[in-house]
Amino acid sequence: MVQPYRHEPFTDFSIEENAKDLEAALRQVEKELGQEYPLIIGGERIYTDKKITSINPAKKDEVVGYVSKADQELAEKAMQVADETFEWWRKSTPEMRADILFRAAAIVRRRKHEFNAWIIKEGGKPWKEADADIAEGIDFLEYYGRQMLEIAEGKEINSRPVENNRFTYIPLGVGLVVSPWNFLFAIMCGTAVSPMVTGNTVLLKPASATPVIAYKLMEVLEEAGMPAGVINYIPGSGGEIGDYLVEHPRTRFVSFTGSREVGTNIYEKAAKIQDGQKWLKRVVAEMGGKDTIVVDNEADLELAAESIVQSAFGFQGQKCSACSRAVIHEDVYDQVLERAVELTKELDIGNTSEKNYYNGPVVDQGAYDKIMGYIETGKKEGKLMVGGEGDDSEGYFIKPTIFADLDPEATIMQEEIFGPVVAFTKAKNFDEAIDIANNTDYGLTGAVISNNRNHLEIAREDFHVGNLYFNRGCTAAIVGYHPFGGFNMSGTDSKAGGPDYLYNFLQGKTVSEML
Repeated sequence: MVQPYRHEPFTDFSIEENAKDLEAALRQVEKELGQEYPLIIGGERIYTDKKITSINPAKKDEVVGYVSKADQELAEKAMQVADETFEWWRKSTPEMRADILFRAAAIVRRRKHEFNAWIIKEGGKPWKEADADIAEGIDFLEYYGRQMLEIAEGKEINSRPVENNRFTYIPLGVGLVVSPWNFLFAIMCGTAVSPMVTGNTVLLKPASATPVIAYKLMEVLEEAGMPAGVINYIPGSGGEIGDYLVEHPRTRFVSFTGSREVGTNIYEKAAKIQDGQKWLKRVVAEMGGKDTIVVDNEADLELAAESIVQSAFGFQGQKCSACSRAVIHEDVYDQVLERAVELTKELDIGNTSEKNYYNGPVVDQGAYDKIMGYIETGKKEGKLMVGGEGDDSEGYFIKPTIFADLDPEATIMQEEIFGPVVAFTKAKNFDEAIDIANNTDYGLTGAVISNNRNHLEIAREDFHVGNLYFNRGCTAAIVGYHPFGGFNMSGTDSKAGGPDYLYNFLQGKTVSEML
């Protein structure tokens, strides 16, 4: 019997000792900034002339690291190594693979403040958000290890007196993992180790904005005993190596987390059968959201305002689950809006390497420009209540922003902004509120704040999202507790951190023996 796992506890930074430990880790990491990092292909360290420069988005002139960049020739080399490694790795025991994850989890847990410091530097994460990111990565390691041990037992099927039947799962092959910059440790870790623990080999292409932390995970996995060639670390551009590997005839699956535009492009390219390809590629895609919190006229209004503000502005709104829209019953609209504005004004913003600010920077210049563009659009479409200002002189800082009185069809009510912007709109009744909430191409997360049981039951059936929360915010899914993934243009609803996620990287095999 596999022991259940209880998720990694979060660090309380109001305790002075914890705050000092993290500050010490930040100072130590600062001494290690600016190093060069190689590719890792088959265990071999390969330095290239072309580099990705990873910077601290809170301090543009601070280089986190210079990371070697793979080209097509090196991507092909990584594919060949992964293909060869798969031939024996697929026969390794599930226990061996799970033990690598368990040891890796223990290593990261012991070095948690150090890893927190790295993603504060590379991702601009506030302390609380960084700590939750690392904790989630530990959770993925522990949870997927345990899930693999359960799957290894197979599924019971019927036999007959004349035959013995067994049903088991086998791995797929070589897969490309394209990880995002926002959960730069957690999602990168979970998407890399889930196919690995199921017996596949992996080509890991981390986000170009945050490749250093992925190298740090590779070091941990190697220390934990992962053999060379099982996960190969190949940062590089999507146009040069991403498309090449998506279309490669030896690629068996693609696991992607990122934008809708890139995700749908991958889905289309992976669907085309290449010369020499003898399988249909699987695609696991998580592509974002336009997430709504609905508040009815029987809700706890303080809880409603707190839930909206925390869900909209945690990690500067750079979460696919972030609250981007608040749909409020007209009877309580003004009260919830006023209180949300008050709470937003209390939030501080700054360089999280220096202080435990609530908000840090957005990830880069491109994100800054895009979000500021949406803010300009919002000023034309609605009423600016708070925020609306940015400063990219030293880092990429945007004040938490609330717009009111939006039409449900407005641009900032429909398009994913991926920044600290939330739009408020009124609903005449609960049914209209749910209609507005569903009026989007996405279907990732949502929340309902209400003390009306009938309204909650209506939402349970009719609010069409993959993760629906009652009387809490719409972010902060926990591995093993809230399997995560969405409907429609939010992706393939693959439910990361859930009981069936590893089956995405396995195929069923029936063996029947006549007696």
